[in-house]
Amino acid sequence: MTANCSIQRAAPHDAPLIAPLVGELLREIMAAIDLPAFNFDLAETTARLEDFIAQDQYFVFLARTVDGNPAGFIALYESRALYAEGTFGTIAELFVRPGFRSQTLGRRLLEQARELAHARGWKRLEVTTPPLPQFDKTLAFYQNQGFAITGGRKLKVVL
Repeated sequence: MTANCSIQRAAPHDAPLIAPLVGELLREIMAAIDLPAFNFDLAETTARLEDFIAQDQYFVFLARTVDGNPAGFIALYESRALYAEGTFGTIAELFVRPGFRSQTLGRRLLEQARELAHARGWKRLEVTTPPLPQFDKTLAFYQNQGFAITGGRKLKVVL
């Protein structure tokens, strides 16, 4: 396969195309870490994604093949923090289907994120990758795109 894909900002009606990709991403992560770290329900994810996009809370760019099939996506949201000196973007998800990897599609999706960041006046983009050997290629990808390790670990508490 070739990464001859178009990338466009997603609209609410694109949620049914993107939500299955979220499931693929989460299953891939859980397989790599051998832990059931995420719950995924396709219908709930589709509805949530449609709502997030409609409310302009979540910014998603969808890559499609020439025949319209989804090949990957990137999702971001706006954050605010004093340490970041104002508003910035957080990459929540970035996923490229395996057959389209190592063909510049991930880089092209990140370029869309950077353009959005500049348009919205964000100071920076942040992303979290697990500090595990299984994700060394992911870490290297982001570093090759200009991201730098800032330390820390992502923690959560379920409420």
